[in-house]
Amino acid sequence: MKSISREQILKRIRQENPWWEEPHQVPDVYCEWHPRSYLSPFLGLVKQHEVRRAIVLMGPRRVGKTVLIHHSIMNMLEDKVPPETIFYVSVDHPLYNGLGLEELLQLFAEATKVDVLKSRAYVFFDEIQYLQDWEVHLKSLVDSYPNLNVVASGSAAAALRLKSTESGAGRFTSFLLPPLTFQEYLMLLGLEGLIDSRKKVGELYQSNNIDELNQQFLHYLNFGGYPEVIFSQRIQEDPARFIKADIIDKVLLRDLPNLYGIQDIRELNSLFTTLAFNTANEVSLEELSKGSGVAKNTIKKYIEYLDAAFLIRGIHRVDRNARHFKRANFFKVYLTNPSMRAALFSPIGEEDPAMGDLVETATFAQWFHSDASLHYARWKYGEVDIVRLGPQQKPVWAVEVKWSDRIVDHPEELRGLISFCATNQLASVLVTTKTRREQKVIDGVQVNFVPASEYCYTVGRDLVG
Repeated sequence: MKSISREQILKRIRQENPWWEEPHQVPDVYCEWHPRSYLSPFLGLVKQHEVRRAIVLMGPRRVGKTVLIHHSIMNMLEDKVPPETIFYVSVDHPLYNGLGLEELLQLFAEATKVDVLKSRAYVFFDEIQYLQDWEVHLKSLVDSYPNLNVVASGSAAAALRLKSTESGAGRFTSFLLPPLTFQEYLMLLGLEGLIDSRKKVGELYQSNNIDELNQQFLHYLNFGGYPEVIFSQRIQEDPARFIKADIIDKVLLRDLPNLYGIQDIRELNSLFTTLAFNTANEVSLEELSKGSGVAKNTIKKYIEYLDAAFLIRGIHRVDRNARHFKRANFFKVYLTNPSMRAALFSPIGEEDPAMGDLVETATFAQWFHSDASLHYARWKYGEVDIVRLGPQQKPVWAVEVKWSDRIVDHPEELRGLISFCATNQLASVLVTTKTRREQKVIDGVQVNFVPASEYCYTVGRDLVG
């Protein structure tokens, strides 16, 4: 039986790095995609030399991590970085079975004649989770090769997150690529003309056609989280086939069971489906346990796993005084991408009863890349959807999410929100609507009513910069 030669492996490596032979030549499939807004901050980390750390690029499946890497390479080539100093390898290719990161690095050096000990070089290890003990290999590279800028990424987000946290202290910098923000959705589709680009400090971007913007926002809620989906009518006609089968099921049936040794996959799948259906609603371990027959400790672990895989995000509750509860019996769970609900159940219309929950889910989703300390407040006589706590655990701002213009004419329905502002000395607050923009002073609190679609656009755009 013939064995795979070293030259065959080198041939494959050269194939993955066409810019070595033809400068500026990145595979056409990546050139066709418009860069995501996250390219600039990611590229800044890739190029920095002052701190010796590997970048671990994390995020859910199919959000464009490999595309982001190749767009970074394109940018570096345009900036005259020597092409032979840029190395990309997809670790999951069968030809690389049994090879460690250092062996792959030596193959790179052999193919390009670059002295990886002395020369500045940029190395991208894609699908790194397929290498056993990858975090140990990666840490060793950072320690042994001071002139290497190393990036590792992979689809099994939970595995990367777990291992990066456990083993990468002081050596790894995590970068989260979330599903598309609403701003990116409009940008990729060439629809940012719906937004007036002028904005005063402290104000939101406004639309010159709020009805059309809302139609796009509805489309975003149903199909907007993944770059491939927004361009494919075929996928939109059957989102379950792509989003559920290719994204959700691979995480639930393969990534998480392999990583955490989960035996009863049906339990995990059932729990996720329940949480997805109840996105933006308050739940409790007690309630989930009674409904499923699964022990509370098991459910708590499952929720942690789903959070690690970037499928959901749990939000903790505070009281009217913005204080945490001693026992976190209740919490809210949000899908990290509202279009997962459409894939699991069915797309919704703008008057669907679930619309309010999906708008709230989308609002939270715009914030997921930030390190903002977000909570919700609930007490006996009131609730506030989003509360941001500052360094001293004091509320910085609050948002009440609505998908209705009715609330503007019925301020009495905001009693709980106004009470929370008075208790925590918030002079102003934001309430989202469907189409109306207005300001009112209610019991000394300035209430800014703004369309939810404009708010989501502004958050996504401002956070990425």
